[in-house]
Amino acid sequence: MQQRNDATGTQGPGLGWRINKLLQLDAMNLVILVIAVYIIWSVISALIDNPARYLPSPIAVAMSSVDMLYKGLLPSYFGDTLVRLIFGSAIGLILGIPFGLLLGINRTVADMFHPIMNFFQSVSGIAIFPIIVVWWGNSDKTIFAVILYTAFFPIAFNVLSGVREIPIRYISAARTLGASRYQIIKDVLFPGAMPHIATGSRLSIGFAWRAVIAGEMLAGRQGLGWMIFTGQDADNTAEVILGMVMIGVTWIILDHYLLRPMEADTIERWGLVQR
Repeated sequence: MQQRNDATGTQGPGLGWRINKLLQLDAMNLVILVIAVYIIWSVISALIDNPARYLPSPIAVAMSSVDMLYKGLLPSYFGDTLVRLIFGSAIGLILGIPFGLLLGINRTVADMFHPIMNFFQSVSGIAIFPIIVVWWGNSDKTIFAVILYTAFFPIAFNVLSGVREIPIRYISAARTLGASRYQIIKDVLFPGAMPHIATGSRLSIGFAWRAVIAGEMLAGRQGLGWMIFTGQDADNTAEVILGMVMIGVTWIILDHYLLRPMEADTIERWGLVQR
């Protein structure tokens, strides 16, 4: 689709063309960055003593991934980590969003719980890991509890903060018109807090991603975090770096191509940003 320039009467490039150019620019920048990192990494690895221990070359790390793929270990570790992230963060969001909305129905209750929620969302999941281990030991249940805790409080706090920013006159007007609590939540609080829900969801999943990696390390359960930990124990630096690369690349893909577009579309849709 092309759009006409009102001043000159000529036709300018359409939206699709601009999006394609932007994607091409992003891809070009990514290729340049990868090449630069590869060159710098290779040079440093070649210059240091005993690179296999301190900084294996990119080729050595790639070969370790081929070996783990052949043995079926890498897909298994990656799948275990991803499943934990999906289920833990999903349940955290499902519980945290309505909890924040329910607290926000009453402004006095919202103001009272705001500092409490702020306290818990500032305490990382790793900080509560020792007491969870005391309760359930080094098990999958422990990792899941840490992920759930880490995902729940950031989204609940953000939703509560969003509800507190809604003008009280909107809630009073809905009550005056005879709206029930459910209708107030559905028609006033939820739409008003939607931008905070989008931002809080992205933060929650980001925190949960860190928590699942750390939890696997500390609890000794199979996954990318456990792969890094066992690689360090076996003095296999290539395996450690491979795990780090997979963690970073996975999060970049999730954040750049899923979470960030969802957040931007939600904020634009609810009128905070105009196209």
